[in-house]
Amino acid sequence: MTKRRFGSLVKTLSGPREETGKILMRAVAVREDIRDLILDAADHLLARYGYKKMTIDDLAREVGVGKGTIYLHFSSKEEVALSRIDRVIERLKVELKNVARLDETPAARLRQMLMLRVIYRFDSVQHYTESINQVLAAIRPALLERRKDYFEEEARILAQVLKEGRQAGDFFFKDALLTARALLTATNSLLPYSLSPRELGERNALEEQTKRIVDLLLGGLGRR
Repeated sequence: MTKRRFGSLVKTLSGPREETGKILMRAVAVREDIRDLILDAADHLLARYGYKKMTIDDLAREVGVGKGTIYLHFSSKEEVALSRIDRVIERLKVELKNVARLDETPAARLRQMLMLRVIYRFDSVQHYTESINQVLAAIRPALLERRKDYFEEEARILAQVLKEGRQAGDFFFKDALLTARALLTATNSLLPYSLSPRELGERNALEEQTKRIVDLLLGGLGRR
């Protein structure tokens, strides 16, 4: 077989396959949940490679789209990584607000919320082998700035329940927002930022440790 005929045969055989691949990529690219698919892929790659080794090409391959599709939704690799953390916090805030609306005592709701903010974060990164600080070390300044906003948003949700508890005579404090910030600070050491999930230990052990700290905190709020 001549070189020209062989090349023509390869083109004939590979053509339909390549076209099928392009059709599949276009189908994925126009999905309504494409942004979430990209963030899911980023989650897997961050856990596997870390931020430095992850590339936009890796993301595109993982999702099954062209690199241009990634850039339609995110301006940079940094934005992808930070948006992955943002999504965890947005979902956590929804859960916290759901607990805040429960028909239970303020103390019971506050206990659940403080437990939730720790365990939810742990569950979101339990497949990571390093801490969030290590995984995203290259973009630490941007992450720290974001984290301030995360904590402030959580504090405002907790503050509403604290106010209800004070009105019911269950809690005693002066400023609800300052108290909420203090409660967050007291439980921040249990978050998987400085420590990896492995260093934090088993989930059950973390739950028990969190429960002991939360019980102490709530006990302090109930004293005049």
